[in-house]
Parts: sequence; structure tokens; C-alpha cells
Amino acid sequence: MNYIVLDLEWNQSDTGKEPEVKALPFEIIDVGAVKLDNERRMTGEFNRLVRPAVYRHMHKITGKLIHLHMSDLQKGDPFPKVMEDFRSWLGQDYIFCTWGPLDLYELQRNIRFYRMDPLDSAPIRFLDVQKLFSIVYEDKKSRRSLEHAIDQLHIEKDVPFHRAYSDAYYTARILTLLPGEVLGSYSIDTFILPKSREEEVHVLFHDYIKYISREFEDKQKAMEDREVISTKCYLCHKNIRKKIRWFSPNGKNYYSVAVCPVHGFMKSKIRIRRSEDDKVYVVKTSKFISEEDCQKIQSKREGAKLHHKSRKGSEGLKGRPPIL
Repeated sequence: MNYIVLDLEWNQSDTGKEPEVKALPFEIIDVGAVKLDNERRMTGEFNRLVRPAVYRHMHKITGKLIHLHMSDLQKGDPFPKVMEDFRSWLGQDYIFCTWGPLDLYELQRNIRFYRMDPLDSAPIRFLDVQKLFSIVYEDKKSRRSLEHAIDQLHIEKDVPFHRAYSDAYYTARILTLLPGEVLGSYSIDTFILPKSREEEVHVLFHDYIKYISREFEDKQKAMEDREVISTKCYLCHKNIRKKIRWFSPNGKNYYSVAVCPVHGFMKSKIRIRRSEDDKVYVVKTSKFISEEDCQKIQSKREGAKLHHKSRKGSEGLKGRPPIL
């Protein structure tokens, strides 16, 4: 299997000069990639400019960051041609690797805009090297800049930053230094979502499980679905009793805690996300936690209840005459 280390630069609407195209808020203008073999040795590179077709003015921040002008981009090829060449270069057996989760998502959005064949018919597994760097060298939660990681690992800065190929090159340099065992902590891109219950994603990682649902018409439909709200021990594969029922402090994320008689307290978190088709889908993660962490979630639930009561009280006072 090959590792395709990908980086993209894109342009967007420059406010006041041209309106945003809703179907393509970010137009790819620079594609860079490095190919590594199964031993993570560099075996190829891809470096192409894309001639813009949607946004004719360079956003001022983008231009300063990547040091490209519209006159430079006119030397590039149209996006469909660049993608045709890129997909031929990819080969057959590969996994994408990116610094952060955005590049692969925006690549697929650009592909859809030009009505080209999708990269896949299901959610795509990829390596988020930014996340893997945090797992190995930091606290697993922080997300550092590419240059910060290069400095921390004492990698020579032999090409400029903030162009697609150079950032792909540096990301590949970092990937070669990561221990092999961390490469199992892959991420899942959700531009393409499961189309049915049977295609929904259930993945067991080292210390947690992730579930990605199909699309629902709205949040209420999603939260009525049996699989979405289930709390099943992912080690015993048995339904377990809820200690803290589902609650939401903000209307977007939902939490619960269930108790397995064998493995202890299991925290589940539901994230409600909006799809490209303006529907919703669910990403649910579950992991085992300590009793102390369970108490913190209980406190969060009590805080959410108090906040909800205070909001209802203030709304009930609206329209009443003032008390004199």
C-alpha cells in the first residue's frame, strides 16, 4: 500500500468583488502530493497549479499567504484535467494522508462541483498527520501548525512553506518519523455518508469506538433512531443500563453515561452535523471513563438543567407588564 500525502491551496470569494458560490466556497488552485511506499520511502511527487474558473479575484489573505497571483494561475490547467492526471498518478492501493481534516473534504467538494466521478462511494479512511503528531508528541488533543511540528522534530526547512507541494513534502517528512503503531489511529472523512443502516460505520479503535450514521431529515429524526441513542458495551456487545440519560448542554452535542457490570462507566457523545445535502447525520463516540469523570458529566448535566430552567423562566416573563 502507498501513502499519498496530499496538500491543497484554495481561493475564495473576495468580499465586495464577487459573490460566493454556495456549491463551491473554496476553489482549489494548487495541488501538491508526495507518494510514499509501504516502507514510507518517497517514490513520487505531484505538483500542479489549477486555472480558476469560479473566483477571478485572489482573496487578499490567500494571496499574501501562498505568494501566488492570478497571472500565475493562468499558467495552470483546468481542475478536471488536473484531477484526471492526479487520479492516474495515484495508482490503485493507497491511503490519503493530510495535515488536518479539511483538504480531503474540499477536494471531494471540488470534484462534485465539476460533476466528476467521486473518489469513493462511502466515507474515506485517511491519516490525519496533525492528529497523529499530537498523539505521539503532545497531549492527543492539541492541533499544532505544520511549521511548529517541523521545528519540534528538528526537520530541516529546505523548501518554503504555504504552497501545496512544499506542505505535502513537510507532512511526508513528519509521517516518516511516526512510530508504525500510531498509523492504526486513522480518521474518517464524511463528505460521502453511509446510504443505509447496513452501510453505517462502526470502528473500534484502541480505547474507544466510533459510529457514523446515515443521513436524517432533521435532528429530531436522528435522536429518535434506535442505533443512534443505543448504549451498548463495545467489549461485551450487550446493552447496558444508563446511569446518566442523554442530555445536551448546547443543542448540538449530547452526552450519556452507562454502566457495564464488567467494564465500568462508559461515556457516549453524540455530535449532530449537517451534511452537504442540508440534512443531518450523527458521529457518536463511546469510551470507558473513571467514576470521577462520571461525576463531572453528572455536574455538567445538572448545569444544563439549571440553564434550561432559567431560559424557560426568562421566556415566560416576556410580554408580562412590569411589576411596580
